[in-house]
Amino acid sequence: MTASVTGSISRKVIITCAVTGAIHTPSMSPHLPVTADEIVADALGAAEAGAAILHLHARDPQTGRPDQRPEAFASFLPRIKQATAAAINITTGGSPFMKVEERVLPAAMFKPEVASLNVGSINFGLYQLLDKYKEFKHDWERDYLEATRDLVFRNSFKDIEYILKTCSDNGTRFEFECYDIGHLYNLAHVADRGLVEPPFFVQSVFGILGGIGTHPEDVMHMKRTADRLFGTDYRWSTLGAGASQLRIAAQSAALGGNVRVGLEDSLWAGKGRLATSSADQVRMVRKIIEGLGLEVASPDEARSILSLKGAGQVAF
Repeated sequence: MTASVTGSISRKVIITCAVTGAIHTPSMSPHLPVTADEIVADALGAAEAGAAILHLHARDPQTGRPDQRPEAFASFLPRIKQATAAAINITTGGSPFMKVEERVLPAAMFKPEVASLNVGSINFGLYQLLDKYKEFKHDWERDYLEATRDLVFRNSFKDIEYILKTCSDNGTRFEFECYDIGHLYNLAHVADRGLVEPPFFVQSVFGILGGIGTHPEDVMHMKRTADRLFGTDYRWSTLGAGASQLRIAAQSAALGGNVRVGLEDSLWAGKGRLATSSADQVRMVRKIIEGLGLEVASPDEARSILSLKGAGQVAF
């Protein structure tokens, strides 16, 4: 980041932890949180390990399917808020099979400090995981993965505007998820139209089939482009899918950025070793950050860096 962004408090590294999600299915790991109790436990463990922001999805407790009903989120949001100072980030991505009107409902209702917002459409391939996973606990899993062979995750300009306008009076700030270079330009376009205000929290996503890759030059290209488009008006973070998670996090931290880990993005805690919790990954990335001579941001420091409204202003 540029010099004005790397002052004392803003140079601290924000760890976001995404504890579940819509990519991995329950058969892929026994440690993937599915029920409300499991999501609460995983989120609180991640916060205790050093995550300043908790990025949350919901799942059907019986089948593990992604579930974007507000009542599904209501089963864990208050419990997490009451037990930790970490800022809560509610997904508006939901599942790539959901319509935007469904995806935005929890953020619109609960008015979180942060909500994710995907700023571009992409092919969203998960079908290749069928080469690795052959047996499934639930009937929906195989069909879900196979269906991504012909899936475009729609995030049109109309969809982006819909989410922004639906949440415009909530005081919610956004984690802008950018899966490719063009998504940065989409965000710049939305900013030029005055629909969002800085500082922009840009989450660069690497390694989803259909988006940008995981090569170090891909990471640098994303950062150089964001620097050129947004200057000092943004705070950069990265997530690497799967095995690239910690390598990309290390590069991000070394370049002045922030990091995201968690079982939504990777199931692993080393080669061939499943993470038993998202906290495993938070502890690992914290060691990397501190090994670089940097400090991890507390929740209140993250709120200051990102200009969040505070936990007292949410609706849960």
